[in-house]
Amino acid sequence: MAGILGGCQALRRLLTVVVLVGLAWHDCTAFSLLGEAPVNFCSVETRAKYESNASESAIENHCQSLVQLYVNRLNTVKTVIPYAYESFDFCKGEALEADPMVENIGQVLLGDRITTSPYIFTFNQTQECVTVCEKTYNPDVDNHMQELDFLQQAIRLSYQNHWIVDNLPVTWCFNVHEEGSDDQRYCSAQLPIGCYIDKQGINEDFCFSYASSAEKDTYYFFNYINITITYNQLYEDSSIGRIVSIQMQPDSINHQKNGGNCQINPSQNNPDSFRMAIPAELKEPMSIRYTYSVEFVLNEDLRWQSRWEYVLGSMGKPHNKIFYLSTINSLVIAGFLLLIVGRILHHNVYPGEESVKKAGSERARDFRWKLLHGDIFRPPRGCMLLSALLGSGTQIVLVAFITLVLASVGLLSPARRGALMTCIIMLFVCLGLPAGYISTRMYKAFGGEKWKTNLLLTGLLVPSIIVAIVLILNVLLWTWQSSAAIPTSTLLTLLALWFGIQLPLVYIGGFIDFIRKPIEFPVPTNLTQRRIPRQPCNKHPVLTAVFSGGLPFSCIFIQLFFILSSIWMHQFFYGFGFTLCTAAVMVVVCSLITILFCFLHLQSENYHWWWRSFLSSGFTAVYVLIYCVYYFVSKLTIQGTASTVLYFGYTSIMVLLFFLFTGTIGLFSCFWFLLKIYSSLDPSQLELNSDVEDEKDMPQETMNVGVVKEEEKEEDIANEAASNQEDGGNPPPIIEVGKDNADTVQQDVSVVGGKSEGELTPQI
Repeated sequence: MAGILGGCQALRRLLTVVVLVGLAWHDCTAFSLLGEAPVNFCSVETRAKYESNASESAIENHCQSLVQLYVNRLNTVKTVIPYAYESFDFCKGEALEADPMVENIGQVLLGDRITTSPYIFTFNQTQECVTVCEKTYNPDVDNHMQELDFLQQAIRLSYQNHWIVDNLPVTWCFNVHEEGSDDQRYCSAQLPIGCYIDKQGINEDFCFSYASSAEKDTYYFFNYINITITYNQLYEDSSIGRIVSIQMQPDSINHQKNGGNCQINPSQNNPDSFRMAIPAELKEPMSIRYTYSVEFVLNEDLRWQSRWEYVLGSMGKPHNKIFYLSTINSLVIAGFLLLIVGRILHHNVYPGEESVKKAGSERARDFRWKLLHGDIFRPPRGCMLLSALLGSGTQIVLVAFITLVLASVGLLSPARRGALMTCIIMLFVCLGLPAGYISTRMYKAFGGEKWKTNLLLTGLLVPSIIVAIVLILNVLLWTWQSSAAIPTSTLLTLLALWFGIQLPLVYIGGFIDFIRKPIEFPVPTNLTQRRIPRQPCNKHPVLTAVFSGGLPFSCIFIQLFFILSSIWMHQFFYGFGFTLCTAAVMVVVCSLITILFCFLHLQSENYHWWWRSFLSSGFTAVYVLIYCVYYFVSKLTIQGTASTVLYFGYTSIMVLLFFLFTGTIGLFSCFWFLLKIYSSLDPSQLELNSDVEDEKDMPQETMNVGVVKEEEKEEDIANEAASNQEDGGNPPPIIEVGKDNADTVQQDVSVVGGKSEGELTPQI
């Protein structure tokens, strides 16, 4: 009953923590844009008025009359290879400002290449069918055909634009029809460049609005965009506004056939013939005219501070319910494990005195873990490698939770492009100090002497694996001239951060621990190892790893789906608060399941728990890998060998980091548990701990060891008696057991081979 009450109290504390976290970040779809200053826009007349009354610097700080549209990389869900805007034969623009948008290291690693576009608007001025530029393609010119072929391939692979206005993504909103429910408005920050109708006349991707009269085996290019910019006015000055949303509707229009108009009359005969169609094989010269229309709409309901809600609104509302269910699922699993572990600890580790007296020798088998006190903290094989992995794992755990906390409070919102990746890189570099400290701490506890080599392994092992994978993938991206290829300058910067900051911090952390005393274990380690009896089949390391890795994965697989979707389907991820709660519950579940299986192995007299606890808990990463393979097969439509190699290359890095994360949590939780239970033992009981079993309950291997030891002791007694007779010595005194000395004799009875020479009640 006490174990159940203890489990309930622990579950109540866990629920309290989760509720507090949920209250702190209850609105996961809103972001606090800390440090982002709003930009004021005004009409040309208002700017001219301020220009006559103020200096040029004051005018620019007060308002701007021109609205610049920026372009980013183009990507698709069918490949993992993004391309820069300049790679396509689109209309090129000139920079409106000297340094429009500075890219950080996170944006470079993610492949972002933000540049200015030729689309420049005047605030609060409606424009209709404005021509930007015109591109001509001649089939007799090789350069023209190469550019057109590249554009056709991009349309066939559904490449999409990413446009930005006032640090806000331009969205394309459309209705999504679902059977049994009303149409829902869905907004996407990915803008298609065209659509393709194959030879069978099947409309793929973005040609769903075209009629069946559209031509087969034809590419329809979206050369016209209709932009709607929504703004709200400032209360102090009605002539100045701030942009709160930008929406666009793309269309394909052949301006030459349509008489230069930007609207196709649906009442015309065969309206699809007026679209900008590009045949699969171009036989005569053709021209593509790029046009746009822009309209400014006043909206006082949507405030600038919450302008990101319209981007996340259509995606966030249904997903919040899933996030809540995922959190409840994780809490149920954690509570179930808490009750099981609490019950086992109450029954086997901290029993009451009355239960021990009542059970007697029948419960002796439940305390086999006490037999291992002389071997439980024996250093494992490969202790240097294990110490290095634990140091890197601690580094990854700290990086994960600090990043989630910062993202949950809005410091790493989608408005800060590349901030998430930049934060992860810088935290990993700066947290080399705790990695070196933990690695040296464990290596000294294992009795290692080559602490400098251990620190070098800690600072180089995991980063070297990641850098090697990144370099291989980077060569592949360079071959395809992708914007995701990391420039040489950025690679040199990363190497400088690694060898100039992270590696020295690892050594500093190791030196800090080197001057401290090593970890003192609660029980000493014997000089000779104890023989481990034959283990049952149900406690095989592989089976243990399969079961212990499944429960933590069941807590995170829902969150994992949204994380993978945000990475490979280029969606905004906003559920950082839910992810933080799920990660905390996963840590609890991972710790509990590792403690449970660790104790069950101790009951089988198996003290090899160091690597087993690390690998069993880290086996959760294998489930993550299996799920990533399933996601690749069932959810993605990635084409090409290069994209497949890139997908599994990046996935391998994620799985490696997750393996170190869960493995470190499992080993340290098991280590803490063993320190607690063995520190509770009375030192006076350690000499009698082999009395806890009857001979019939002992494994055959342990019985054989006892018989051998008993025969050896009888032989030693006979030899000692013979030497005493040869030396003429006095025989050993005969002690008569009486009432006065019965207790003394009982305390002096020796224990041989796990069975006592006398009837002793085990003191447990």
